[in-house]
Amino acid sequence: MNKYVCIHGHFYQPPRENPWLNEVELQESASPYHDWNERISEECYARNSASRILNAKGNIVDIINNYGYISFNFGPTLLEWMQRKDPDTYKAILEADKESQKRFSGHGSAIAQVYNHIIMPLANERDKQTQVIWGIYDFTKRFGRAPEGMWLAETAADTPTLEVLAEHGIKFTILSPYQARSFRKIGDKEWTSAEGARINPRRPYLCQLPSGRQIVLFFYDGPVSQGIAFERLLNRGEDFAHRLVSVFDEHSKEPQVMNIATDGETYGHHHRFGEMALSYAINHLEEENLAQITVYGEFIEKFPPQYEARIIEESSWSCAHGVERWRSDCGCNTGGHPNWNQAWRTPIRNAFDWLRDELAPLYEAEMQQLGADPWQTRNDYIQVVMDRSEENVERFISDHTSRELSMPEKVRFLKLMEMEYHTLLIYTSCGWFFDEVSGIETVQDIFYASRALQLAHDIGGKDLEPAFLKLLSAAKSNLRERGDASMIYEQSVKPTMIDLLRVGAHYAVSSMFQDFSEELDLYSFTAVSEEYDCTQAGRQRLAVGRAIIKSKVTWEQLTVTYGVLHLGDHQLFGGVREFMSYEDYEQLREELKTAFERGYVSEVIMLLDKHFESHSYSFWHLFKDDQKKILDQVLGHTMEGVENDFQQLYDNNYSLIAAIKTIGMEMPRPLQTTVDYVVNTRLLREFEAEEPDPQEVRRLLEEVNRMKVKLSLDQLEFALTQRVDQMMRRIQEHPQDTATMDRLVKLLNVIDGSQLETDFWQAQNIAFRMQQDGYADMKKRSTQGDQAATAWCQKFEKLYQNLNLNI
Repeated sequence: MNKYVCIHGHFYQPPRENPWLNEVELQESASPYHDWNERISEECYARNSASRILNAKGNIVDIINNYGYISFNFGPTLLEWMQRKDPDTYKAILEADKESQKRFSGHGSAIAQVYNHIIMPLANERDKQTQVIWGIYDFTKRFGRAPEGMWLAETAADTPTLEVLAEHGIKFTILSPYQARSFRKIGDKEWTSAEGARINPRRPYLCQLPSGRQIVLFFYDGPVSQGIAFERLLNRGEDFAHRLVSVFDEHSKEPQVMNIATDGETYGHHHRFGEMALSYAINHLEEENLAQITVYGEFIEKFPPQYEARIIEESSWSCAHGVERWRSDCGCNTGGHPNWNQAWRTPIRNAFDWLRDELAPLYEAEMQQLGADPWQTRNDYIQVVMDRSEENVERFISDHTSRELSMPEKVRFLKLMEMEYHTLLIYTSCGWFFDEVSGIETVQDIFYASRALQLAHDIGGKDLEPAFLKLLSAAKSNLRERGDASMIYEQSVKPTMIDLLRVGAHYAVSSMFQDFSEELDLYSFTAVSEEYDCTQAGRQRLAVGRAIIKSKVTWEQLTVTYGVLHLGDHQLFGGVREFMSYEDYEQLREELKTAFERGYVSEVIMLLDKHFESHSYSFWHLFKDDQKKILDQVLGHTMEGVENDFQQLYDNNYSLIAAIKTIGMEMPRPLQTTVDYVVNTRLLREFEAEEPDPQEVRRLLEEVNRMKVKLSLDQLEFALTQRVDQMMRRIQEHPQDTATMDRLVKLLNVIDGSQLETDFWQAQNIAFRMQQDGYADMKKRSTQGDQAATAWCQKFEKLYQNLNLNI
């Protein structure tokens, strides 16, 4: 067979971590999930690791790991998040690459990516080198092998970029057909113009570079790649498969590779169940022998390039003007706001370039003083980014300095490295891609810039912020109230900046809302208490103490003194400062305790202001996730009272409510609100219970229909899914727990046919694995006359069918 299909998925989300905490904070827009990484992982990344193939009746007949059949790349910063927050999916991705090597003649499905998705043609030579070196190291560390290919952010390419790829052993990359300038058969003299995508995307092309190196280029099929979005090819897997093979030249005898490239999020996030269409298409291609599935590395080993190509310099797949989308108002945008402009892109890039070039001499000089090669050390710093254990960091510092450093020098060394790390992150491409400078993507890049500025100030003492803000002020927002990027910096970025005092304040404030801990992990910091004195009077509490706050990233540490007054709910006043003398600390503690014990709240507040001056803190200085935890805690008590009031109103007026519904009268709004609230709350309580009562759920769902209750579907479906998944995990861990099995079957029967759109993806995965493993053994015992095994199999088969699986 000379027909091959290679489907490439570019799986990427921009880094969303708070630059000081190294954690993604709560993002309300992703609800009911914690943040968008978590939501997209659930909708896309995880689902592609266990994608369903359905039969004609809609039953699941097989579950496959798509990553083992397609070519793919994951952004390194996304994999870093996934390793910590979604380890099951992370492991499935790595396993898929290993499995794919068996399938594709030793070539893996995965390829690398430039580290944090910067537009390579717009980067200077040093940053190009670091991006590729970091991308290769990250890939090798995770996948256990060197990458053959590398994905360029937005497929943005120029000859210097290709040179860096080839220099570091990358064999191929993938480009848009609109990036091809000309081609010819190897050995021919004349070049044929390829501009306007006039190039055959079904063959690989060799690109000869000025240095004498070479790299293979694959130009993906543009119309079919776009057809996934615009022709709804993912609505039906069979249509997708036939569209893939429809472009083959039936008269050609040379090997052909039909290759497409799209955002990986297309399969499941942008197109719900898109991962299932992908699975079905792959399965259909193989079963019907329409084409052979391959990956790029395997194809070029079997069929080395017979043609060569040249590229259009500074070109990309998502900007018709080359790479202008990331530096000018070229007209490329999302189309959602036709009256807006993107003139802000130029001053944002100018500001970032200025910052990079201002920091470089400081970095070089400081690193040389510490006996380190500045740029080689930066290229190697990925070794620390991927392993921040003290042992590894100590080894890294020792290996990269010509003399032994003191602890203050080690802190300085690490601050310099972090300054450069964040200077690279400011160029994450999403900051320019969208329509508005105040969008979260651009603001995220400004966050990284502010961290770099803070570190530079710590290291060099020079305050670069005023000059940086002046450059930002030229980036005007399309929203009058947002002003310009300098206002956005002042309003949205600067208030969130964190130093050790702010971490100390968080530690002090949070101690009022949770059991006190001598040692506490606070994201990328640790807090160790040296003294803690808490006094309570009714709802009011006063805490005074001192603690050592240390950064796990830069090793900087500070001993702080704090005092916090909690008046109840989320109302509190506090202060923190660098540790004073023991005598002054004892005086502060005694003054505050005396005033508090006398009930002089106003005097306590005055003393806090006096002793902590400008370093006063409140609930609003807590980190975002902890603000929510505390509000949830406070709300819990409040909502108990609200729920009791609603329940009483519902119970006392139930006969009247039922009569109104029976005769078809319109329910008065306060009563309908009461019914909606009570029924939704009771359903939610059942779904959140360890052992939900199927009969009670049935009764409540009947009430929903009878009373025309408006269900809080997102909240209920999320809770129900979580509960079913947890019950299924319990069954997996304790297969003989048939009581839970029976309860789950009854619950699934009750839910079937209701308004709730259930999606028990995780539970189905568990049941599918159990069917492949434990069920086979029990079935064998059943056929041998084991009645207990027969009863178990019958119960499991019932559960299996209720989860829409087909044995």
